[in-house]
Amino acid sequence: MNEGLASFAASLVADVEATADAEGGSAPHTFTRRVLDDLENAGETEETFVAFHKARVGRATIEVSGFGFNHSLESLDLFVTSYRLPGDNPRLTGSDADVLFRRLENFLARCDSGLAKSFDESSDIFDMCTGIAKSLGEVSRIRLFLITNQESSASASFPPGRLGDIPISYHVWDITRLYRLANSGTLSEPISVIFDEPVACLQNEATDDYSIVLAVVPGKQLSALYGRYGSRLLELNVRSFLQTRGEVNSGIRTTINRTPERFLAYNNGLTTTGSAVRFVTLDSGGLGISRIDDFQIVNGGQTTASLHYAETRDRANLDKVLVQMKLVVVRNDELGSIVPEISRYSNNQNKVTLVDFSSNKPFHVALEKVSRSLWAPAKDGSSQQTQWFYERARGQYVDALANERTPAAQSKFKAIHPTTQKFGKSDVAKYFYCWNQRPHSVTKGAQKNFNEFTIDELDGEVQPVVDAQYCTRLLAAAILFKAIDKIVGTHGYGSHKSYVTAYTMSRLSLATDKRIDLDRIWRTQRISSALHAAVEDLCDRVGAVVEQAQRGKHVGEWAKHAECWAEVARVRWGVPADLAGELVASPVEIVGEAAADAPNEDVEAVVAIPARVWFTLALWANESKLLEPYQRQLAFTLGTLLRRGEHPNPTQAGQARRTLLEARDLGFRTAHD
Repeated sequence: MNEGLASFAASLVADVEATADAEGGSAPHTFTRRVLDDLENAGETEETFVAFHKARVGRATIEVSGFGFNHSLESLDLFVTSYRLPGDNPRLTGSDADVLFRRLENFLARCDSGLAKSFDESSDIFDMCTGIAKSLGEVSRIRLFLITNQESSASASFPPGRLGDIPISYHVWDITRLYRLANSGTLSEPISVIFDEPVACLQNEATDDYSIVLAVVPGKQLSALYGRYGSRLLELNVRSFLQTRGEVNSGIRTTINRTPERFLAYNNGLTTTGSAVRFVTLDSGGLGISRIDDFQIVNGGQTTASLHYAETRDRANLDKVLVQMKLVVVRNDELGSIVPEISRYSNNQNKVTLVDFSSNKPFHVALEKVSRSLWAPAKDGSSQQTQWFYERARGQYVDALANERTPAAQSKFKAIHPTTQKFGKSDVAKYFYCWNQRPHSVTKGAQKNFNEFTIDELDGEVQPVVDAQYCTRLLAAAILFKAIDKIVGTHGYGSHKSYVTAYTMSRLSLATDKRIDLDRIWRTQRISSALHAAVEDLCDRVGAVVEQAQRGKHVGEWAKHAECWAEVARVRWGVPADLAGELVASPVEIVGEAAADAPNEDVEAVVAIPARVWFTLALWANESKLLEPYQRQLAFTLGTLLRRGEHPNPTQAGQARRTLLEARDLGFRTAHD
């Protein structure tokens, strides 16, 4: 094991053990959750759910650690974990991997035979078995993953298997592969495309930054690429097409079925990028492409996915389909900065929202810069000030630690930047949306939640102002989230813990009208005893709703729906007196100071309505029962604020305007009207 890999492995174990200890969980469970989050961010899988189970069933052993569903690949993904402390069997052999895969296969077969009936309906494993059994009727492939912090000699492909008519493939993610993922400088393992038949092309003269290659690619080759890599091909691209869950574009379907030989003439083709190209001389004497490294499709994702779905679902014949391709070859060290811009300009005429996962967005650059300059106040009983470390790009923490050359310097770095205070881009989206009452977005998984955060918060005309206030309030929300997560962990929710945590924080935000003092939490670096007691009381009320899945859904599905949030929002719970005494006068928003001072149309409109109107609305809502409880509370809060001469925040004002319009549609009238 080389020095960089050894350092990464040791840091990973230290981080996992510290996190497990802080959250009161097991290290294997924490390791699995961390790896699955990374794989989601990398586009390898989606909608993951962690639940450990191992048992003897007859003569067979079954074992599983979690499952996921990759919509772009129509794949059911199952995971089994091998986690070891340093020095404890550092290598995982081929026979070890074979044993674990056989156990995972046994579990899968039992699920298909009704294993769920063996478990209590409130258990994690029941949800997992139910979700797997349901997915088996919807997928075209099954992928079994072995994840481990050991080095493995079993990384080579295992022979494919089958469950009935569904093919099964096997994938090993060992410490070496995880290290490459963490340090690749991209959002996932780089994709190297090797063409079975070289693709004829033309190349222009290279500049200092890039070169252009033009080619015509057979549709069958593009379909096969999407079948192998799925959405990973598109990760720096607009992902909107993937939200259609694999629908074939009607125009593409018509062309393939009626005039496939005209596809090249009718379709706009692809814009792609790569860091290196291997050229060969064709038998005809021309130039051909045999391999592209760091391959990405930045425009044409809809075409590529539709070709794959047309071939696999419609059984369309792609033999005559050809697609034009522009390949922009960019140096590896320029990929992170140039490729997102190519994507943006390639897509600027599309009627879709650009979702650019680049770490170089101004928001992320600013957040990194501000967070590096902030010192967190020392906690009670300590004189050690610390910093929260924002990983704008994957692996920055490990790199920064490695730059400290001596053990003493590394120990100092860890004391100032504890791993429990490391956070990344997906964490930002999670904390922000839990505070802003969108837990159903958070529970969709790190990648999809970050996707929505990018669209809604970062790609609009008005960019967030990232200053010290924005950063400290965001980190206060992080402290609150972690505290809630730790409390929920003691209430026995198992793999449902993350769902209950997100919903508890949002319900707390709703009940207090966001008036929890985030600035105080930052100053003390902890939550108060009153807030702690409130969470202890609230989380089980929330958990009961989250775990009582409705309409045939298992808990993992139910938690992702707005209906679940609507039910949790209606949970009867009043703010305890001790906590009410700590609340600040106005809602606390995660915004920069400049943004907080900027004029807002919603605020101006709400302030123009007298306080008595809002009090009357609250009374009308209470008597008529035509509005939601939170809307009634919001109206009363608006009246109170305006009577004191204070202004609501923009989010609150927007909600209030919509509430008033809804009430008027339902018959509410005042003299002011």
